[in-house]
Amino acid sequence: MENNVKLQRQEGAKVCLMSPEQLQNKFPWINTEGVALASYGLEGEGWFDPWSLLQGLQRKVQSMGVHFCHGEVTRFVSSSNYMETMSGEEVTLKRIHEVHVKMNHSLEYQPVECAIVINAAGAWSGQIAELAGIGKGPPNTLQGTKLPVEPRKRYVYVWHCPQGPGLETPLIADPSGAYFRREGLGNNYLGGCSPTEEEEPDPGNLEVDHDFFQDKVWPHLAQRVPAFENLKVQSAWAGYYDYNTFDQNGVVGPHPLVVNMYFATGFSGHGLQQAPAVGRAVAELVLEGHFQTINLSSFCFSRFYLREKVTEHNIL
Repeated sequence: MENNVKLQRQEGAKVCLMSPEQLQNKFPWINTEGVALASYGLEGEGWFDPWSLLQGLQRKVQSMGVHFCHGEVTRFVSSSNYMETMSGEEVTLKRIHEVHVKMNHSLEYQPVECAIVINAAGAWSGQIAELAGIGKGPPNTLQGTKLPVEPRKRYVYVWHCPQGPGLETPLIADPSGAYFRREGLGNNYLGGCSPTEEEEPDPGNLEVDHDFFQDKVWPHLAQRVPAFENLKVQSAWAGYYDYNTFDQNGVVGPHPLVVNMYFATGFSGHGLQQAPAVGRAVAELVLEGHFQTINLSSFCFSRFYLREKVTEHNIL
C-alpha cells in the first residue's frame, strides 16, 4: 500500500496514509480491528453511474458521425502471408479484410469490409479472437497462444441501513475484498465482493445468488461497519467482467500475427474507469502507429506468450 501511494503521489494524486487511530477519528463508524494502514483520497474522488457515462460517450461519438450496427460477428475473411523467423520457424501473418455480422432478428449476415478491427468485445473478446484464428496453432507457440479473456459473473447489491454511515462516506474497499459506497441520499448503500476461484458462479445466466450476500458479503460488511448488522437488501443485479485469467489486467494494442486486429479488453472489472485513456491509446496506435500520451506497451498481447505478468496489488 505504501508503494502504491508513493506512485499515486508521483502522478499527482492527493492521497494520504492513515493509521488505525487516524482512520477511527476520521470515520468513527469504522471498526479498525485488523487494519494496519489505510489509504484515503483527499480530493478529486467520487464515483459515476456506468450506464449513464456509456450513454453519454455513445451519443457524443454518434454526433461526430459514428454509426452503430448491432449484431453478432460470425466470421472473419482474411488473407495470409508466410515468413520464416531467424530460428527457421515458419510463421503465418494474417490480415482481416471482411467481417460477417449477423443482424438481429435475421438469418442473414452483413459483410463489412475493413482495414482495422478493434476487439473491444468485453467478456466475449476471447471468442472473437478465436474466430480470427488466434490461439489455433501448436501449444507453446505464439500461434497457439490464446487471448485469455472470459466472462466472469459478478453480483452488485443495494441495501438500506437507517443507522448507516453518513454523507461523508467514501467508497470503502475492505481487505476482505468487500466494498461499498453510499447510493443517493436515503441511507442506501451499494456494494459486493468478488468470489474466490472455487466460488465462481456459472456465467451462463445472470441470475443473482442472494445467499452469496448472506454468507460471503454481509459478514465482512458487518465486521467493518457494525451499523451494517441491521440492514435490508433492496435490490441486486448481476453482470459480466471481461476477466483476464492470466494477470487480471487489460490487453491493449495489436496482435503480433493477425496484424490489423487491435485489442482493448480484459480489464477485469476496471474497464469503464480506464476506457477514456485506453480509447485514446488505441486511437494513437491506429492513427500514428505508436503510443503518444501514455506508453501502454506493457499491456500488449505478447506477454501471454512470454509469460510476463503485469501484476497489481491492493485492487478490487
